[in-house]
Amino acid sequence: MTTTRVLIADDQVMVRQGFTVLLNAEPDLEVVGQAVDGVDAVAKVAELAPDVVLMDIRMPGVGGIEATRRITASPAATAKVLVLTTFDLDEYVYEALRAGASGFLLKDASATELAHAVRVVAAGEALLAPNITKRLIAEFSRMSDVPRSPVKGRSGNLTERETEVLSLIAQGLSNAEIAGCLVVAEQTVKTHVSRILVKLGLRDRTQAAIHAYETGLVRPGGS
Repeated sequence: MTTTRVLIADDQVMVRQGFTVLLNAEPDLEVVGQAVDGVDAVAKVAELAPDVVLMDIRMPGVGGIEATRRITASPAATAKVLVLTTFDLDEYVYEALRAGASGFLLKDASATELAHAVRVVAAGEALLAPNITKRLIAEFSRMSDVPRSPVKGRSGNLTERETEVLSLIAQGLSNAEIAGCLVVAEQTVKTHVSRILVKLGLRDRTQAAIHAYETGLVRPGGS
């Protein structure tokens, strides 16, 4: 069994300890460290090499957004960042996603939801439920000041089918749902997704969805 290594970054002791207990109760998850702020989180990532970082957004000094940016900036970075927030439409969530976070999780999530989120992010799959993904990314796009016209030269030479898959990812569809729409095998969709991420130089599906909105491939409220 492969163990997913987790770092918890939060300025509240009770939050760190509570999540540590919940995650360590899972046979395939291990909390390898805790960080009290953004600076500490960046240092601990370099020291402990976790697979996933549970990152609080609002911390004193260097907050979660800047810490996320620093952690994911390196081409060699392997840690995935899962943002912790109190509100599901916290404006800072969008900034965190642009900074490189792979998704977000509400602090009142259940133990089962927490463990599931960590596993999904570690695997590079879509963290958010389709309806939440669509709402979140569309709202992110609305709040962003990036032009919504299609941007040439940023497609990474995607094929027509890959572009179609990217559009469906941005609309919040899972691999299985995309396979159903395109009438292909789910494994074929997974292959397309992998190629899209490589061609665009993106870390995961969340970043791919953001890219689709930023480049105008998909627009808020429709494709």
